[in-house]
Amino acid sequence: MDEKFMREKPVLSLILSMALPMVISMLVNSLYNIVDSFFVARISEDAMTALSLVYPVQNFINAAGIGFGIGINAAISFYLGAGDGEKANTAAVRGLFLTVIHGIVLTVVCIMIMPFFLGLFTAEESVVSMGTRYCSIAFLFTVVIVTGVSFEKIFQATGRMKVTMAALMAGCIANIILDPLLIFGIGPFPRMDIEGAALATGIGQVLTLIIYLIVYIRRPGSIRISRKYLKGAGKMDLRLYAVGIPAVLNLALPSLLISALNGILASYSQMYVVILGIYYKLQTFLYLPANGIIQGMRPLIGYNYGAGEYGRVKKIYRVTLGLTAVIMLIGTLICLAVPDRLTGLFTESEETVRAGETALRIISAGFVISAVSVTSCGALEGLSKGVPSLVISLLRYAVIIIPAAWILSRLTGPSGVWHAFWIAEAVTAAAAFFVYRRSVGAER
Repeated sequence: MDEKFMREKPVLSLILSMALPMVISMLVNSLYNIVDSFFVARISEDAMTALSLVYPVQNFINAAGIGFGIGINAAISFYLGAGDGEKANTAAVRGLFLTVIHGIVLTVVCIMIMPFFLGLFTAEESVVSMGTRYCSIAFLFTVVIVTGVSFEKIFQATGRMKVTMAALMAGCIANIILDPLLIFGIGPFPRMDIEGAALATGIGQVLTLIIYLIVYIRRPGSIRISRKYLKGAGKMDLRLYAVGIPAVLNLALPSLLISALNGILASYSQMYVVILGIYYKLQTFLYLPANGIIQGMRPLIGYNYGAGEYGRVKKIYRVTLGLTAVIMLIGTLICLAVPDRLTGLFTESEETVRAGETALRIISAGFVISAVSVTSCGALEGLSKGVPSLVISLLRYAVIIIPAAWILSRLTGPSGVWHAFWIAEAVTAAAAFFVYRRSVGAER
């Protein structure tokens, strides 16, 4: 497959053609997250609380897979742009090999720590039991999840976005169909409650990986996966980790943030922990489509950077920033218009709905400005500049928001936590613009 279209086609139409399949698949992924939580909430509010408390660890597993996959993607894109197919193959094969090792380690560690982790945030035995039961099944699919993500990034690096769209959508749709069947025991299926939600998720991930493998075997494209490329350890591994580790930390930081905020909010009421969990389910409808735009941008910006097309690199960044801001604006308007209906999807408690309505209206004030930090992080990762990207994420998810949430909650109660979101987004956006300009300017 010839990837030269990535430096020849007009930028806006190029980004849209690359990003649209990912936006569609991310929207379906968002729908899966909402549907999953919707059905779990119908089991009980304790089940929804358990899912909210499990989310940080589940997010960390996804972060490990996606983050290292970003390192694979950046290396392949760069070497293809530079015309070095052998090194691109080595990056893919070494990346897959290391991914499987990561998956095995994550499976063992995450299953072992869950009872202790859940006990940090709740004394309710039913919540701990449900969370542990969910994880004991969901985390068994970790190797499948991270390997599937690596294949996703390999296909994206060569511009084959429709393949990743089809694979992701198939897995998500299977999950959506299986959720009610396995949770409630509809038809010939046994009632499994929260374990059913975990199994449905795992089956969806297996289907996604199977599709990637079938497509690769039948239409391998530019990248060749062969044992001979395993020999390229050393410098190649360092390159993958140089981008992958900061990217993993970038994506894992929300887990740290959610755990810290859960600790602050739990001191007021378990209701606020539920609201935070609801918000993070709802915000996937914004940030996953925005992430679809970023995923379309990464291989383009990396390929053009490798080819020395620095003018196109800047234009790709500007166009992506505009598209991401539009998505965030739409989300802001929705949250301001119907916050009660959004919260009501996940709870029947009128008190929780009212408190959730307030939370969504406050948090949404930072959505549009967050486009700057989200786009800057993605662009820097595509340019193999992992450390500057990590600096931005540290500001956004830890350095500013956690202290602000703690201080403001002491002054104004739980609402202070919600105000910390837009404050952190505003400060981080200013810093992100400066960090991106300085990092890219240093190359010119």
